Amino acid sequence: MGESAEEQGAHESVARTLARRLLNTAPPLVAQPVRRASRALRGALATRAARRDEGQVQQPSVSAELGTALAATAGPASQARERYLELMKRCLMGLMYEDQIGAPPDRRARMEGMDWPSVGHTMIGRKRLDNIQFCVEDVLTRGVPGDLMETGVWRGGASIFMRAVLQAHGAGDRHVWVADSFAGLPPPDTSKYPQDTGIDLYLESALAISLEVVQANFARYDLLDPQVHFLKGWFRDTLPQAPNGSLAVLRLDGDLYESTMDSLVNLYPKLSVGGYVIVDDYGAVDACRQAVADYRRMQGIDDGIVTVDWAGSYWRRSR
Repeated sequence: MGESAEEQGAHESVARTLARRLLNTAPPLVAQPVRRASRALRGALATRAARRDEGQVQQPSVSAELGTALAATAGPASQARERYLELMKRCLMGLMYEDQIGAPPDRRARMEGMDWPSVGHTMIGRKRLDNIQFCVEDVLTRGVPGDLMETGVWRGGASIFMRAVLQAHGAGDRHVWVADSFAGLPPPDTSKYPQDTGIDLYLESALAISLEVVQANFARYDLLDPQVHFLKGWFRDTLPQAPNGSLAVLRLDGDLYESTMDSLVNLYPKLSVGGYVIVDDYGAVDACRQAVADYRRMQGIDDGIVTVDWAGSYWRRSR
């Protein structure tokens, strides 16, 4: 399927920014190939716009065209960085080794984030990991100020990957904030949040991963360092007084209406203009989607929401 109009708009905006930066910041050694890549990318975007005006909506994705244009500029350092992040994704999804419990994993389900790995450190799948990489690298490229934060982390895989992207780019001036109860989900407070009626995830012991286990998982990748901070407790208690400053990427994975609203109310005001909000459960949990819709309506947010996969979505803050 082709990209939606909202997806095209969001991706093309980023691609144009990268094209300008490629043209304006290329070092002398690679100036010519970079300029060629920049011109090729801008030409591809112009062709896309013309085709769209003619009603041709089924087109190659912007990400594919961007990858082709940037391939000419990929030196040994960038190739090593990409290989490191690719290896991180496979390890975090539990695809490097066979799970030891039950039948071998369904690779398609694992890639789509539709199962719970027995030994992997994330259940969000490939596309949502790719989305984290895209968002973090984009704010680094554009210089959007702020740290990275995830609310609801399970075994820590997505937060670990955020830290890995910073590590791969040598970004020593940004931090990763890891917020969770580290005791599973809270029982729904249906008297205050009737939208959470019937959600019984608090009964799932597999979701109750301790702080010590998550910290140990960071350490397995040699990524437990002073750039990582942990906030332990229910969001209603910890987020109003969270000590973090501005944010460039905010990732929500709290499932419940209450947890999602607590995250948005307390953290969205800290998100820098140009930064990203990622909502892991937007397409999977009605209560989560309703919380997003209610908050956006209350705050007058009209930035387009882009679909990542069957569950995840994101938007970029424009004002």
